[in-house]
Amino acid sequence: MSVLVYTESEKGKFKKNAFEVASYAFAVAKMMGTTVTAIAFNTTEGESLGEYGVSKVMNVKDGSLETFNAGAFSASIAEAVKSTEAKVVILSSSTDTKYLAPLLAAKLSAGYAPNVVQAPDSTSPFTVKRTAFSNKGFAHTQIDTDIKIVGVSNNAFGAQENKTAISIEEISGATDAATNDTKSVEIDKVVGKATIADADVVVSAGRGMKGPENWGMIEELADVLGAATACSKPVSDLGWRPHGEHVGQTGKPVASNLYIAIGISGAIQHLAGVSASKTKVVINNDPEAPFFKAADYGIVGDAFEVVPQLIEKLKDFKAQNG
Repeated sequence: MSVLVYTESEKGKFKKNAFEVASYAFAVAKMMGTTVTAIAFNTTEGESLGEYGVSKVMNVKDGSLETFNAGAFSASIAEAVKSTEAKVVILSSSTDTKYLAPLLAAKLSAGYAPNVVQAPDSTSPFTVKRTAFSNKGFAHTQIDTDIKIVGVSNNAFGAQENKTAISIEEISGATDAATNDTKSVEIDKVVGKATIADADVVVSAGRGMKGPENWGMIEELADVLGAATACSKPVSDLGWRPHGEHVGQTGKPVASNLYIAIGISGAIQHLAGVSASKTKVVINNDPEAPFFKAADYGIVGDAFEVVPQLIEKLKDFKAQNG
């Protein structure tokens, strides 16, 4: 009766959150006195999960499942749960898994708790701590169903090495996967840049940049930090930046280790979408900007003066420290 963890991958390579959920699953399995089995889809690096406490990988080899399909993936994961007799299923809290998890819960008649931020308070009864009210509070949620599904918040638990002997088993996709009536027609991805979902650092900017022609320094700062670039909703609505960079409650949620907001006043919808970030730095020339109340560090000043100086200081620091 192992703990089952779904580890996300893309083009055969695991996403960063795969190692975090594997680490979380190991912590749960240790509390329950059992082991961790992972299910992955068409991965080429299953062995790497052994560094994070996984004892066995069930690798679904199916050419029709090269791209994410919530219905087909949930069917395959449900079959894996039944074959392993797992009572706890661990997922990330990515956009894909938030689509997949309710389908999986329905198939398994399982309780589902998303946005979990730490190992269970107890496994009997099974109780987890998760964010609530747009990350303004916490809820201690008890899951009473026979099978429990836990969605782990990004960057909440962290990837923790627990080297374990591992075996790999190749399996086929679920039988109803081939008849699923949902399919991906086209996928457009930004290449050569850190993605908002996977980035440890996000540099975001708003209308304070005055126009798209001034975004060069935002991209330069992001490049120096190895960060993803993002923007506020008005910026994407104006067409200054792609809608894929819009973060906030109505855009992409951000749970980075460092979030830098430049020229963003801090509307409630934006704050709700980025409040899970661990450290928030705000640069704004308005000392009354609402974002300063939510910031860990704030700089009151003109972004066109502050950001170039920050870039130069960071470049000097990197040159001196390799």
